Amino acid sequence: MPVLDELANFSSNYPTNELPAATRRAISLLILDLIGAAAAGLESPLAQAARKSALEAYGTGDTSIWLTDERSSVVGAAMANSAAASALDIDDGHRAAGGHPGAGVIPAAIAVAQAVGASVSEMMTAIAMGYEIALRIASSRPAQTIDTLASGRWVGYGAAAAAGRLLGLSPTQTAHALAIAGSEGPIVFLSATPKFEGSTIKEGIPPAVVTGLTAAYRARAGATGPLDLLDDNDRFTRDLLVSNLGSSWEVQKCYLKPYACCRYMHAAIDAILAMRTEGEKIRRLRIETFQQSMRLANDRAPSSLEGGQYSFYFNCSLAALYGWEALQPVQAESLTDARVLDLSARIELEPSPDFATAFPVRTPARVIMDQGKGLEEMIVLDPLGDVANPLSNDQIVAKFKNISRANIHTQWQDEILSALASLDTKGFPPLLAALSPPGNRYSTYQTRKLEPSV
Repeated sequence: MPVLDELANFSSNYPTNELPAATRRAISLLILDLIGAAAAGLESPLAQAARKSALEAYGTGDTSIWLTDERSSVVGAAMANSAAASALDIDDGHRAAGGHPGAGVIPAAIAVAQAVGASVSEMMTAIAMGYEIALRIASSRPAQTIDTLASGRWVGYGAAAAAGRLLGLSPTQTAHALAIAGSEGPIVFLSATPKFEGSTIKEGIPPAVVTGLTAAYRARAGATGPLDLLDDNDRFTRDLLVSNLGSSWEVQKCYLKPYACCRYMHAAIDAILAMRTEGEKIRRLRIETFQQSMRLANDRAPSSLEGGQYSFYFNCSLAALYGWEALQPVQAESLTDARVLDLSARIELEPSPDFATAFPVRTPARVIMDQGKGLEEMIVLDPLGDVANPLSNDQIVAKFKNISRANIHTQWQDEILSALASLDTKGFPPLLAALSPPGNRYSTYQTRKLEPSV
């Protein structure tokens, strides 16, 4: 049986109400974390352009563009929400996959759930399936075959799986949706370059959402794709794709990011934050890390927030000078901060043979710092937010409040937190209401709208 058929059978036939309680809790936290990321990125140039283009290219509709009074079609809203959530690089990730599933899967699932009037259990199951399939596919690629770690290359599978589940696609239709999404997803780019990492292309997650969602609707309408797409033992490890489906859940193996920058540099930032003494002059700052991190743009003076997200020098300077608050999230004015640029120009960054085999299982760093009292050294193997070093529930809530505070006020934050806490008892509509600005709220949530606008 083709791999896509096996994945589709699992996704379509898994019982709606049988997700483990721990899996549902993990999904609730991931939804909260992603809404916070979307709120933080809401007014970024990337997100503003996505909202405008969603309305112009995909039209108005009944599906919420989060935290605004705008509504678009299913695809338009999901694309805009995905762009906001991934704009500042503070969305969830997965170590084995080497990328970000949530910014693709969750906006797609919530958009379709709103359109069809899904229950909370149906939405949760769809999200679980989206993460499971996307992350298995991404994680099954032998390292030597991976030409890009951009999440857009694989997260469209997750959007298609989540949408297919909510649309009630048959296993055969779901397999074709996955095949279409995998065949037509964004190429993104084949190597990390400053040209791409400093632009709003980033990882190509929003276009992957568009591809995945439309693949599900097209499969429902009879379109087909190449079902043998993943049956290539040189490019995908079959056991990692289909073994033990349902025995554990990839959604519970995701990391959350406390800082708005590439995950590769979080271990170094953790060490800097632990070692820094506020107000002390930093005479020397050396970072030793794993070889793959040298592929980042690492611009010492980035000209955009997107460029800054891929620079060890810039983000480690921010952390050393201003602490964690400067990274939750990063502000545009930091790009021209003279102190940051001065330290950024002096930081030493080198790969270490000690970490040669660490990636992708770990993204460690050694930091050596002189603040006037001699050299201090610290190694961090598992940065804060990893499965081995997780954020607590209180830390996740605090992150949500910190990164969203510029765009949603305290009472609104509390309404979102309350809606998420009561999902199992009050259902999905209160969360949708809480994602609209106070004073501009109305519900378009319906029960089983059979033909949602795409």
